[in-house]
Amino acid sequence: IIVSNFINFIKKRVYLPKLEEIVYALRKMRLWEKLVFFALAIIFLVSFFIIIWKISNLYTVEVPTYGGTLTEGIIGTPRFINPVLASSDADRDITALVYSGLMRADNNGRLINDMAEKYEISEDGLVYIFTLKPDLVWQDGEPITADDIVFTIEKIKDPSMKSPKRGGWEGVSAEKVDDKTVKFSLKKQYAPFMENTTLGILPMHIWETMSSDQIASSEMNTRPIGSGPYKISEIKRNSVGIISSYEMNSNNNFALGRPNIKKMIMRFYSSEKEILDAYQKGEVEAINAINPQELAKIKTSNNIQALYLPRIFGLFLNQNNAKVLTKKEIRQALDLSVDRKKIIDDVLNGFGAELFHPLPQGTFGALSKDETMIYSPEKAKELLDKNGWKMNTAENVLEKKIGKEVFKFSFSISTSDAPELKETANLLKSMWEAIGAMVDVRVFEHGDLSQNIIRPRKYDSLLFGEVVGRDPDPFAFWHSSQRNDPGLNVAIYANIKVDNILEEARGIEDEVVRAEKYKEFQEEVAKDTPAIFLFSPKFIYITPKNLKGLEAMEKVTIPSERFSMIHQWYKATNKVWKIFAN
Repeated sequence: IIVSNFINFIKKRVYLPKLEEIVYALRKMRLWEKLVFFALAIIFLVSFFIIIWKISNLYTVEVPTYGGTLTEGIIGTPRFINPVLASSDADRDITALVYSGLMRADNNGRLINDMAEKYEISEDGLVYIFTLKPDLVWQDGEPITADDIVFTIEKIKDPSMKSPKRGGWEGVSAEKVDDKTVKFSLKKQYAPFMENTTLGILPMHIWETMSSDQIASSEMNTRPIGSGPYKISEIKRNSVGIISSYEMNSNNNFALGRPNIKKMIMRFYSSEKEILDAYQKGEVEAINAINPQELAKIKTSNNIQALYLPRIFGLFLNQNNAKVLTKKEIRQALDLSVDRKKIIDDVLNGFGAELFHPLPQGTFGALSKDETMIYSPEKAKELLDKNGWKMNTAENVLEKKIGKEVFKFSFSISTSDAPELKETANLLKSMWEAIGAMVDVRVFEHGDLSQNIIRPRKYDSLLFGEVVGRDPDPFAFWHSSQRNDPGLNVAIYANIKVDNILEEARGIEDEVVRAEKYKEFQEEVAKDTPAIFLFSPKFIYITPKNLKGLEAMEKVTIPSERFSMIHQWYKATNKVWKIFAN
């Protein structure tokens, strides 16, 4: 009505010439008059559109919309796109896109509801009850029920499945209450249990007829059906039948809403060199886990994100294998003479943080660096001299006679053939030889290191990395019960007080109290120096400039967690009035 009245007013008050009258007037104009007229007309139109554009910018905002494709490169080829069996980074990356859990990590390291609508925890911390959101379906349209969750947990706990996740579910039973409710019962309190519930859930109707052996060899491990943000639409293989890429479409039925990016293309490469070549050629837009030294060599104007990664690298000392390491002054001298900053600058190109404790900075319960944690080769030499270590000039190594036995400051470092670990080992060798040690660096292929060196504990010292986790439970790495294979206590550390602290911390629900326990644990470890903690690396993720929605991402527990909030990423945008933006 308002618009109609305005038009009527204009018609009554303003005379608008007809087209014939305008043409007639133009014909009567002289040439210079026509030029002036058209110039003014152009200025008017340009000014009009500029005003409209500015008003539009003033009152409109860009909002994400559905569309676009993201192409990412991954080193390695997935074998088990299955949350029960996934063991490699390539496995976990695709699993994170295809499957969903009850809970999901957000961009800031907290847990949010995924398939779970709500959950309850009993006062004694032994019972967790989860209720599923209504109308959840698998990517093939079948309904998701509590049976699927119980089935998945049973498969993880089945010894014949050999699931890497099995340790986290020992002592936990899963029970269906009704179609939408599942109950987890724990034998002992385990405060970080909620982390377990980010596990991807398997569709029982697809896997239930298979034995454990059949599941491990099933083609469904490379052509999976899940409930995650993306579903596989096309698989491409190379000339010898190895998967070279997956094309994946967004899942309209994803529990957290259809992702903004319409299609994901994941391409696989056998080495870092191959993936860097592909990136430089424009075959992929995004790459990750690149060696920081290689990063400096590539040309890119894209976004480079250095994300916090709760992973530690250190030298774990086997005092059972090298008697010289049983001497506390030796362990302390090793710690004093490590230039951590040089290692980070030279090996990680600055993409890392110094590490002095079992838990890295930024981790729940981490300790801060104190004034005693310094780099001082001079103090290391003074400490050794004070404790009677003298230079054997013939062999160029410090030694000390204790009783009838002569101890030489000599030991070996065992590590994998990863370039950054080899370089770190050689830097440590030069730093420690400068204070009188004799160090032998032994490099092994990763599989050989794991099977023949780590498992039987055949090393003097081990340069190795550990994944700590968002809510860390140091039990597996430092409790004395974990000293032998398959335990992960590679420092073969035994301290009754530490054991008691770790056991107690596991059952404390109050995060403030549990954090204090973790600090107490680290203070005890620092007194014993069973390991030389070196650095915590950053996770490098290169993404295209037009990819938005992941700016708030600050940390990932494992590389595949970068996809946790992928449904919020976007490339395509629309402009809308601000009042309609939210």
